Amino acid sequence: MTANAHRKTPVTLLGLGAMGTALARTWLAAGHPLTVWNRTPARAEAIAAEGAKAADSAAGAVEASTLVIVCLLDDASVEAALDGADLAGKDLVNLTTTTPVEARARALWAEERGARYLDGGIMAVPPMVGVPEAGGYVFYSGSRELFELHRESLAVPVGTTYVGEDAGFAALHDVALLSAMYGMFAGVAHAFALIRRENIDPVAFAPLLGEWVGAMAGPSIGQTARQLATGAFDDSDSSLAMQVAGTPTFLATAEDQGVSPELIRPYFELMRRGLAASRAGEEATSLVDLLVRRD
Repeated sequence: MTANAHRKTPVTLLGLGAMGTALARTWLAAGHPLTVWNRTPARAEAIAAEGAKAADSAAGAVEASTLVIVCLLDDASVEAALDGADLAGKDLVNLTTTTPVEARARALWAEERGARYLDGGIMAVPPMVGVPEAGGYVFYSGSRELFELHRESLAVPVGTTYVGEDAGFAALHDVALLSAMYGMFAGVAHAFALIRRENIDPVAFAPLLGEWVGAMAGPSIGQTARQLATGAFDDSDSSLAMQVAGTPTFLATAEDQGVSPELIRPYFELMRRGLAASRAGEEATSLVDLLVRRD
């Protein structure tokens, strides 16, 4: 092991799926002493062949380093892996995809066992790890002191974005952004379905769709945020009344093209509910509060 490696923070990593393996390789390449554990030993052995130390158990891996990073399937697998491990004095960073409620409960669970806790939401896929220009990053929430202490080490695989002391905020940011992504994917799928049976080249259509979605999404997101902050939802250029009046055309076109409206109909129904509950001049931003349950 080089002298440079001794100056780098030792890291323990639990979980060597596609993401965990990508993370492991970047810490190794950066010279961090790395201890790994995986439920399937063969994966740990493969990383050990590249310079990591493979632990026989999760508890043994935890013992090896103060900084313990977990990247497993779900919250239940985190508890199962750490059951019996001595977490006293450990800095536990959980990169497992969970809900905000699970993250907050896991933070309390860790603190009761003497560990400091950070939760993380990974906004990247494995090929983006270790490639700064790819733009991947991780949301972190929980102990600000702990984040600052390990910021440099955590930034080795991808960028870091701290979003607050509330341990659930990283998961909440993660799911919010991914939910928007899936809504966009739904619209894109519907658009391609509309042209599927026509003599329209999808490759030629793609840049038109991409440019349009980008042109609409960017300004709309900023406007929605400003309107939510001020509570002023009026927009004479794009009122709910005007948008609802146009929805029959979209539904009729889907029918004519033999396309199911299942991806767009729920939003149109929400728009009609919003129109019935508000003034006709209000913009679609008012739908955000309509979605928030009051029970």
